[in-house]
Amino acid sequence: MKRKSFADFDCSIAQTLEVVGEWWTLMIVRDLFAFKGHYRFDELQESLGISRNILTERLDGLIRHGVVEKVRYQERPERFQYRLTKKGRDLFPVVMSLLAWGDKWTVGPEGPPVLLRHTTCGQDATPVLSCSCCGKPFTGQTVEGRDAPHIVAGRRFTS
Repeated sequence: MKRKSFADFDCSIAQTLEVVGEWWTLMIVRDLFAFKGHYRFDELQESLGISRNILTERLDGLIRHGVVEKVRYQERPERFQYRLTKKGRDLFPVVMSLLAWGDKWTVGPEGPPVLLRHTTCGQDATPVLSCSCCGKPFTGQTVEGRDAPHIVAGRRFTS
């Protein structure tokens, strides 16, 4: 069954889901970040255990949306690898937020399967969201939404 498109929704979250909301897509993006080191089709397939046709569909979609680029690394025989574009690398906070949520709510008593070391300070750390202006935590209790100036007064998210 094909899911409903969010293309007509006036909502940044819906528009993001149009790009990365398909099953497997964020897992592919996760593997393309340098800390995973999987850039070639066969590496991605093996790491994820995903079928070739689904991996091809998801990579094609990510390329079409400018999240991933296909880069030739060998001419004879012609071989390619996949790299995140700037747009793709900007998904890092999304992936880290999902990881932090999963570490908090889905792991057993043995703890998370991966620890993150912040290379700047050398310490194991947990990703957090903070305000770009004051640096204080960005939480559901400290953030409110309001219409941008170009939005007609009173208009809300559409469906």
